Amino acid sequence: MLNVPSRAFPGPSSQQRVASGGRSKVPLKQGRSLMDWIRLTRSGKDLTGLKGRLFEVTEEELEKHNKKDDCWICIRGFVYNVSPYMEYHPGGEDELMRAAGSDGTDLFDQVHRWVNYESMLKECLVGKMAIKPAIPKGMHPKSQVTDTRAREGPISPSYDWFQTDSLITIIIYTKQKDMNLDSVIVDYQDDSFRAETIIKDYSYLIHMELFREIQEDFSVRVVENVGKIEIVLKKKEHTSWKCLGRALENHNSFTPRKDTALYYRKCQLISKEDVTHDTKLFCLMLPPSSYLQVPIGQHVYLKLTIAGTEIVKPYTPVSHSLLFKLMEQVLPDDKCIYFLIKIYPAGLFTPELDHLQIGDFVSVSSPEGNFKISQFQELEDLFLLAAGTGFTPMVKILNYALTNIPSLRKVKLMFFNKTEDDIIWRSQLENLAFKDKRCDIEFVLSAPTSGWNGKQGHISRALLSEFLKRSLDKSKVLICICGPTPFTEQGIRLLHDLNFSKDEIHSFTA
Repeated sequence: MLNVPSRAFPGPSSQQRVASGGRSKVPLKQGRSLMDWIRLTRSGKDLTGLKGRLFEVTEEELEKHNKKDDCWICIRGFVYNVSPYMEYHPGGEDELMRAAGSDGTDLFDQVHRWVNYESMLKECLVGKMAIKPAIPKGMHPKSQVTDTRAREGPISPSYDWFQTDSLITIIIYTKQKDMNLDSVIVDYQDDSFRAETIIKDYSYLIHMELFREIQEDFSVRVVENVGKIEIVLKKKEHTSWKCLGRALENHNSFTPRKDTALYYRKCQLISKEDVTHDTKLFCLMLPPSSYLQVPIGQHVYLKLTIAGTEIVKPYTPVSHSLLFKLMEQVLPDDKCIYFLIKIYPAGLFTPELDHLQIGDFVSVSSPEGNFKISQFQELEDLFLLAAGTGFTPMVKILNYALTNIPSLRKVKLMFFNKTEDDIIWRSQLENLAFKDKRCDIEFVLSAPTSGWNGKQGHISRALLSEFLKRSLDKSKVLICICGPTPFTEQGIRLLHDLNFSKDEIHSFTA
């Protein structure tokens, strides 16, 4: 059922960016944009105040530099003078000051692990942290002793391999029963073979220089009931291998995902279509020697080099199932990744993305995100609140919910936009609601024309209390919300006011 008048709505002026922990941006002074910072770093000005010298910094020395006009921060063993960057930081000075005079690695990882700080702050490098002298054996203080029995997390996987004349089969034993194809990421480039398996919040990595060359195409299979993964490679030459290959960095490691570096592969732009007056649908094709499926509710990072600096932005891929009117040919999920991206003419990243020609390349990271498909288990009512391109994570969620949740009674989307011209995939949403009676779509406009007969305004208690009605008094509910930061933060406050619990709310924070 579609609760929408003859016209519809648009999206706020915010590009949806997904991260596991959100932060509010602060207004920057004129002349303090990212492009202005890049210009400053290339001006030749001494940003460290050390006249080009690099120092070995002790903890005691680092702690002294803890003021706004003298602020040093350590990230992964390197110390930076971030005082010149204060006014350029989108999160504000206070956010940087939280790590002043200390090791800010954990804080950095929580907020924006994906940022290429080495490129952004290379002109602010003070030096490396001094290595502490080793403590004699047997003299470790209690605080440094690790109790391995208390280690949390899943059991470490293992792998094996065997061969025929033409094939190499790598078998990963995950010791888990809930594995599926989007848990596996495989890349073969520059003679490096890399197979990453995601197990809950951990990453298991096979990373090798193979004994002999292989063909670009390979197959991946998951035996779900036993948690076994099979990767079948095709030999270029039908000869016997003496071993699988030579171990590379972090081979056979099992580490928390938050401690692993992002990995990128170059994807080719194969199509670009207008969706609204300022939003486009991009289709990026994975390399033939890569296997990647982005799980529902997760995002990837796109990376471009702009004015000599690597710029990275996170985006949530959309499924191709709603694209039948926009794409003549739909390729499988393991070959292409689709993105709905709003173009900001005065921005730095999206105009560069928009200027790419068909055939150009964009670096795409492996997926990240904290959305769990287990949240759909026995779900009866699903409510989606989206503003503008905050609609993007809802695309796969809508599709999955209506096809894979037997217990689902109702799924409702309330889509907030500025004007009707901003609506993304309006006709497809209308068709979806028409075909499936469990589906309701409501559009809300903040700046409608005089001819608009539907709901209008911003997210409010009145709108939500009417919209969020359970199908049964005690039905299991999940509410997903995504949009600009003020929209999401206000929405979460209102949901708590309406007595929805933390477990019933998932926010994709902008």
